[in-house]
Order: sequence, then structure tokens, then C-alpha cells
Amino acid sequence: MKHAVKVTIVDEELTVRSELDPEYTRQVAAHVDAAIRRVLASGQIVESHKAAILAALAITDELFQAKRQQQDLAARLKQMAGELARLLPPQKRQSLAL
Repeated sequence: MKHAVKVTIVDEELTVRSELDPEYTRQVAAHVDAAIRRVLASGQIVESHKAAILAALAITDELFQAKRQQQDLAARLKQMAGELARLLPPQKRQSLAL
């Protein structure tokens, strides 16, 4: 079921239709609003569409960094699991491999 959620981004009210939880949609919109306002507050950009593009780049950078951290964490956990498995008796190691 789609929800119609009113959000405000840089003083412009929009209606977002989404199957996502309305509160989540509001949080996402607030994040976008804050990112655009940070760009505008830097004082270098006057045109809102350029600020939106720069904010999108900043948000995408956040996403890429979070993905990289998640991949690094998954690799570290896999390494630690391997190290812990070596400490187990051989019969236990075999049951983990199944």
C-alpha cells in the first residue's frame, strides 16, 4: 500500500508517494533537507538546483563510505571466525563447514 507523505525540503512542500513507512520517508526527506542546507550554508552556491546536486554527491559519498565500512567489517568478521574455528577441536571444525 502506498502512502502519501507531505515533506518539506528547503522550504518547498512535496508529497512523496511510497510503500515505505511514512516516518521513514520523513526521516529521509529531513536528511536530504539538511544536506542541501549545509551546502547552501557554505555560502558558495546560490542556485538551489546546484546545491541539490552537491548534496546528492555528499549523500552518495556517505552511502559509499558506509558500504565500504560494512564490507571491511564483514571481511574482518570472516577472518576472526576463521581464527576462532582453528581453536576448535577438529570434529567441531568439520561440523561448522557443513
